[in-house]
Amino acid sequence: MKPRKVAEKTAAKRVATKAAAPRKAAVKASDTLSASERIDRKIASLGDWRGERLAQIRALIHEVDPEVVEEWKWMGTPVWSNGGMYVLANAHKDKVKLTFFHGAQLADPKKFFNAGLDGGKWRATDLREGDKIDTAVLKALLREAIAYNTTHAVPKSRGSRSPVK
Repeated sequence: MKPRKVAEKTAAKRVATKAAAPRKAAVKASDTLSASERIDRKIASLGDWRGERLAQIRALIHEVDPEVVEEWKWMGTPVWSNGGMYVLANAHKDKVKLTFFHGAQLADPKKFFNAGLDGGKWRATDLREGDKIDTAVLKALLREAIAYNTTHAVPKSRGSRSPVK
């Protein structure tokens, strides 16, 4: 067993050496992928009902909004924008959560939202395996979210829209 002072000096040297060593930026193959390609990979990697649900939601978004911009944010979150971000989707262990950025401002007469109901801005719905999506209601909410972005000053996105160079 080393005396305490020797152990402290050895530890201090390791820290100093590690801090002085230049770090190499590791370039991963995924860094060159577009946001759309990353979303494709995310859907494929899930390999279960969550991937199917995410693909279904994505298809509905593209049907409603042919000019949608797909983005990849927060280390793995698919986001869809048009005049600003309007919806995102996350696959969790037991659900797919669909979150509308300005959901509190959207009319929801059919009670599509079932999560985040107390928040002042966002609204979400948790979709579990076997849940049916009322596509007419979802499409109406998507249209309303896009319209909200065009009539209000919403922050424009600065995220991963294209390959990292």
